[in-house]
Amino acid sequence: MITTSANDDTNARTDYSVSRARAWFGFAMIFLLMMSDYIDRQIIVSLFPHLKEEWGLSDKQLGGLVSVISVVVALGSIPVAMLADRFGRVKSIFVMASIWSCATIACMFARSYGQLFAARAVVGLGETGYGSVGSALISALFPKRLHATLLGAFFGASSVGAVLGVVLGGVIADHWGWRAAFGAVGFPGMIMALLFLLVPDYKNVIVKIAPTVDSGGPGAHLSRMFKTLSRGPTMWVLCIAGSFQMIVVSAMWSWMPSFFNRYHGMPTATAAKYAAVLVLMGAFGALFWGWVADRVGRQRGANKLLLLSMTTVLTALLFITAFTAPMGQTAQFILILAGGSMMTCTVGVSVSAILDVTHPGLRSTGAAVHAFAINLFGLAVGPFLGGVISDHWGLQTALSVIPAAGFLASIFYWRASRSYEADARMAAELVRGAEVQAAAQRDVDLGNLPKAQA
Repeated sequence: MITTSANDDTNARTDYSVSRARAWFGFAMIFLLMMSDYIDRQIIVSLFPHLKEEWGLSDKQLGGLVSVISVVVALGSIPVAMLADRFGRVKSIFVMASIWSCATIACMFARSYGQLFAARAVVGLGETGYGSVGSALISALFPKRLHATLLGAFFGASSVGAVLGVVLGGVIADHWGWRAAFGAVGFPGMIMALLFLLVPDYKNVIVKIAPTVDSGGPGAHLSRMFKTLSRGPTMWVLCIAGSFQMIVVSAMWSWMPSFFNRYHGMPTATAAKYAAVLVLMGAFGALFWGWVADRVGRQRGANKLLLLSMTTVLTALLFITAFTAPMGQTAQFILILAGGSMMTCTVGVSVSAILDVTHPGLRSTGAAVHAFAINLFGLAVGPFLGGVISDHWGLQTALSVIPAAGFLASIFYWRASRSYEADARMAAELVRGAEVQAAAQRDVDLGNLPKAQA
């Protein structure tokens, strides 16, 4: 006879995998570390004027200090997530946060562009896989009805972190120099990394990939893993769509402080505060559009992807109008804020959809494939491309052209909506099969126990 505890009954009734209190503590820590992640990423953008003055850097070089993190995150996201799926998410995140915090502190001691570039690359090494592993942890701890909302809030934390990074960087640099800014944000990250060890993890699901006659070598194993990961096209199309939209987001986040400084004559600290309002609007937007997606997707899951197809077009139109149409500073700022409230609409919803169509034992890896794509082909492209265009034709031209990537994102989100439901059904069948197999294994295990224990 199989018995369950009162705690198990409570979890079953609420669809939480652990007690409600432990789940929400876990979410709080995941949220705070995402803030730390983006504080450390984005603090550099408010320091651009100081670095340009001290070292005589070009906009392309400045953009590279942002893009290098996304490149490193992209290259390491899949292997790190595969290790986390097998060896545990909580310990993996503790190691990640410790590395990126120490590397941020090391930026204080850079004496050349090359040294700072290398330290920023190590920040990216630490942040590798955090978004995907954190997403999988949220997906496991909370009921599905909350996934898009909580993932929207989780990725909205990146906007909050970016706001704090931009504001803190501008204020601290004006008072104590740009080096002090890195230390001010690096040490709190170390404390949060230690506290994360108290977060509950979920039990690993080991995915056994059957070998074939020609299965020799790591390449063949990787090929079989990707075939197991997702049986349909939705995940891959979402990776393309998300990449185009992240080009827009990363360009705006990276270059708005410089835009306000150069075109509106604002001091660096003031420009950072104006840019921070834009990023903060993105944080609210990620949460709001995740909430909307959860509701429009209740009757038909594909509706949440159709929603993204519309919001990405509106984002592009708002930004293009703001930087091309003749208008006053106030009107331009209002349009920029409107675009900022919509540009992060995709972050939580895309990951939620990918988790819906991914093999249950490879969810961290599925989210990591998405992270790989949006970091390498989206977040890494926006700042660098903005710098290249700015060096040749001016920063305002760069900010006028880059938002057009949202039109391409819209097309691919529409395409993903066509295949989403069929792929989600296949993934759901895998989940049910895994549950049946686990139940059968429990019966076998109990049958092998002495009767007194059974």
